[in-house]
Amino acid sequence: MSPDREKKTEPGKGGRGVPLDVKDRLVVALDFDSGEQALEMARQLGEIVSIYKVGIELHAAEGNDVVRSLISSGKRIFLDLKYFDVPETIERGVRKVASMGVSFLTIHGHGPNVRAAVRGRGSTDLKLLSVTVLTSLDASDVQDLFGCACSVEDLVLKRAAAALAAGCDGVIASGQEASKIRQLVGDKLLIVTPGIRPEGFLTDDQKRRVTPREAIVVGADYLVVGRPITRDPNPRQAAERILAEMQDGLASRVRA
Repeated sequence: MSPDREKKTEPGKGGRGVPLDVKDRLVVALDFDSGEQALEMARQLGEIVSIYKVGIELHAAEGNDVVRSLISSGKRIFLDLKYFDVPETIERGVRKVASMGVSFLTIHGHGPNVRAAVRGRGSTDLKLLSVTVLTSLDASDVQDLFGCACSVEDLVLKRAAAALAAGCDGVIASGQEASKIRQLVGDKLLIVTPGIRPEGFLTDDQKRRVTPREAIVVGADYLVVGRPITRDPNPRQAAERILAEMQDGLASRVRA
């Protein structure tokens, strides 16, 4: 990200500085099984995307090689490994992630887990994002997982409050719950929303999806988008369409 773009941020957000430029709010998920494919996608997208998500599949295939390569080329990395372990392991693991210059890291929001991650990131700029409820889950899945009836919204809000109390910088949450989270925590947490599906795109495994425009309007700060871009015959054009939707959503939110 260029210094000039980095300075242009929204007020509030707990002083975290959310970029005004939608190009700096779009996270493209590099869900590939090889570094060659991932880097080629980044090459095709060029300067219109500044943040890339590296998840379990790519990390298992390539380790941190792709992470380091993208950072060295000026990109920011969203490392989506959903850390959860004993505090000592978490602290040491997060310290290693922070030392590489990663910008965002997903963790589970259990109090001791978060506090260990906060110690591990130290004074670096690494943002810790707590997972609430995966966008591939609905109420029946939540009941199956926890053995009791609980609405997805109630569980998301409970986890968002716990993440804030424990010291997280933000949460991963569906656009369907983003507005309620914003009402609950104000500007104290970043909201990062996956499960983004433009109108007309196949629903696939995302049960709580929203469009790019809808997500921004209801309060999401960053959007994570994978298949609608990376599986399009022209990924750059697909990304540009999503950015245009995001810009429209941001303009509508400002007017409101």
